[in-house]
Amino acid sequence: MSPIRRGRAVLLGSVAALALAVSACGAPSTNISSNDAGKVPEKPKSAVTLNILDIAGNPQLTKGMIENFVKANPDVVKKVNYTTAPAPDMAGKIQAEQQGGNSSTSLVLSGTDGLSAGIQKNLLTRITPDFNSRFPGLMDNYIPAAANMQKLADGYGVAVVYYPSGPLMEYNPAKVKNPPKTPQELLAYAKANPGKVQYADPANSGPGRTFLMGLPYLLGDKDPKDPVHGWDKTWSYLQQLGKYSADYASGTTDTMKNLADGSVNIVLTTTGWDINPRALGTVPASMKVAAFDHMTWVSDAQYALIPKGVSPDVEAADLALIKWMLKPDQQAIAYDDGYFYPGPAVKGVDISMAPQHSQQVIQKYGRPEYASLIANNPVQTSLPAAQQVAAFDQWNRMVGSKK
Repeated sequence: MSPIRRGRAVLLGSVAALALAVSACGAPSTNISSNDAGKVPEKPKSAVTLNILDIAGNPQLTKGMIENFVKANPDVVKKVNYTTAPAPDMAGKIQAEQQGGNSSTSLVLSGTDGLSAGIQKNLLTRITPDFNSRFPGLMDNYIPAAANMQKLADGYGVAVVYYPSGPLMEYNPAKVKNPPKTPQELLAYAKANPGKVQYADPANSGPGRTFLMGLPYLLGDKDPKDPVHGWDKTWSYLQQLGKYSADYASGTTDTMKNLADGSVNIVLTTTGWDINPRALGTVPASMKVAAFDHMTWVSDAQYALIPKGVSPDVEAADLALIKWMLKPDQQAIAYDDGYFYPGPAVKGVDISMAPQHSQQVIQKYGRPEYASLIANNPVQTSLPAAQQVAAFDQWNRMVGSKK
């Protein structure tokens, strides 16, 4: 499966996973409790097998780190098995294992959706502060924006990759001579060129939801963290844009294909969705990116989660692996093919430390302007789960259903 399909297919379940997380607040929790931190050894008595469940396309970024750990620590991990699942399926799978007394999933690699579901259904081991001694200087080692994403985990996950995301506009320079610089200019372009601006359903699209969450900052809304009571300008703007934009795509890949074949001229994107599809050839390399003036980045991260009920030896191996993944030399692997650009979550990692292939991809398909855009514009975290669900519901009722 290509990186786009593998990584983005997970997004199709985001709203269901988030809704599950919210609705689960009142659900009965599993009887399995987290292991007593004092009973978890520094390393297992003998090498263990780790069964890693990926619900975020994360191994594309971290599998090299994991393989390096296994090679360097054969006395800790003897083998790693990988399975994948849509994000909405994670909570049910882990809960069934725990209720059956067989927590066979050792570690979960997840975005904010699976993290939220796991927290709300009480399925996860609390890693910090319970195991702070295993991660000396954890928060200080993160770059500031990644540290903020780590705070969203409330101790139940460890952020292993990070990117500022967007929102950005990708456009065909042969058809768009003066790309928009503000939401108002984007709306004016859409009015003058009906059907030539497109974004995907925010519930099923990283760029779509990043655009949705970024607009309140761009438009100066009352409370960018409250989509129900604080987004009057955003909802009015999106209703206006919807009169002239192309149909809302079911996923981001469709918007990229439409940009590539000339059906549309401008799509909403993120750093990773700009670089990776051009590196894969899905989108012509000639396409350009425009940033909004005075933008605020809406960031994203992926996490390592430890399900409750795993054995102390497996938990010891999990903790050692996560610590390893946060080493700067291992974090450099996260540059990958620009899929989560930049990717590293910790300080002191630059592209010169990345594998040669990643360096070549970023050199050819990256954007020199990203460095200054990231350095010179503020970053806000994604909305928490409950607020994302509310935002998607509002969009469906006030925007999506009007098309």
